[in-house]
Amino acid sequence: MRNTEAVWRLVDARTPEFTALSDRIWGMPELAYTETRSCAEHTAMLRDQGFRVTEQVAGIPTAVMGEAGEGGPVIAILGEYDALPGLSQEAGVAEPRPLPGPGFGHGCGHNLLGSASLLAATAVKEYLEENMLPGRVRYYGCPAEEGGAAKGFMVRDGAFADVDIAISWHPAAFAAVQEAVSLANTRIDFGFTGRASHAAAAPHLGRSALDAVELMNVGVNYMREHMPSDARIHYAYLDAGGVAPNVVQPTAKVRYLIRARDLVELRALIARVRRIAEGAALMTETQVTAKVVSGVSNLLGNAPLERAMQANLERLGPPPFDEADRAKAAEFQATLSEEDIAASWRRIGLPVRKGVTLCDVVVPLEVKGAPMVGSTDVGDVSWVVPTVQARGATHAIGTPGHSWQLTAQGMLPAAHKGMVHVAKVMAGTAVDALRDPELVAAAKAELAARTEGNPYEPVLSPDVQPPFNMSTGAA
Repeated sequence: MRNTEAVWRLVDARTPEFTALSDRIWGMPELAYTETRSCAEHTAMLRDQGFRVTEQVAGIPTAVMGEAGEGGPVIAILGEYDALPGLSQEAGVAEPRPLPGPGFGHGCGHNLLGSASLLAATAVKEYLEENMLPGRVRYYGCPAEEGGAAKGFMVRDGAFADVDIAISWHPAAFAAVQEAVSLANTRIDFGFTGRASHAAAAPHLGRSALDAVELMNVGVNYMREHMPSDARIHYAYLDAGGVAPNVVQPTAKVRYLIRARDLVELRALIARVRRIAEGAALMTETQVTAKVVSGVSNLLGNAPLERAMQANLERLGPPPFDEADRAKAAEFQATLSEEDIAASWRRIGLPVRKGVTLCDVVVPLEVKGAPMVGSTDVGDVSWVVPTVQARGATHAIGTPGHSWQLTAQGMLPAAHKGMVHVAKVMAGTAVDALRDPELVAAAKAELAARTEGNPYEPVLSPDVQPPFNMSTGAA
């Protein structure tokens, strides 16, 4: 790995503090909008590093922003720190071994994500100071990426209104520029209200809300054949009406997650799902309400920023994994199927290389893999600010996202090395933007061209508030 850039040496100088931050966040996994301790750790680190701190960004208790520098362009580096339910796992152990407690775990690597972004922002801050350059760097600590759409609420509230460039990343198996492909989505809670009655003595007097939910699910399942092939619909019961089968269930609630390629397709699909819910209520003589919980836009790419980030990756080279890292990764690969491993290579667009456990290449920018069918609230940022994301190689090739295997690898030396590597990529890209006004202008021109005739219309209407209780199912 070449390490000639001054800002990269600043990253190296701060590495111990930020790998320790990442490990602390790993050890206190918190779900969407409940990241009180994790946010406090990031806030304390911002203050320790001399940032000007704004807490409760957009009125969100676990969102924080730190700024440094004066004048010039504003470069935002985005971090996250929310965990997932059901993915608790002992660190470094290549077999399922949940830890005692509520069962949460960093199965998407957000402990690394926030820490690397804050490390990059700190290095850029020090670079500005050392070189007496105009410009500002901001770290945005963003909660609730896992379904809570916090960045969408932050965008709607104007938190990014004066930002010139936004940079982020995500843990992955390979080092690359993230292809800007994702699905717009929304979460909607459909609540049905019927009438209770004795299920044996007077069933004809009852109107089952549970029947309505089940009929809605059947209707949506029949619709799947007749919707775009890259759209996705998922659901989860929040309230099945109680545990007494001899009572006709008077209430029931289901949460739907509706995804589509872009906002136009998403709105059309939402309308169809709403009509199915109304039909289910009509069939069961119940009433239905629909409450939007969250929503995100699809990602917009930015070619000038992607080329700048790729240049940093190529100058830096792949992460500096050693044989001990590769041997440990092999233990985790042994828990995976050949299909898991092959899918990881296909997703990045490279031919399968058997026996390779950790990334040893920089993926060329022109290589395109299988389209991503996930979603991210970075999408909303990308509609209002030129945005670029990296993929940082932090775990064994083939590791599924949202898995115990990914949680288990979150504190390994390889994860730390991948985290520092991607911090250098982000810091280098930020410095390029600070030093090159033409890069910023080109990035802004591309965003303007992409949104001409198709302006940003948030999925989140003004009446929708952040679902602070979503992790309890009570949003």
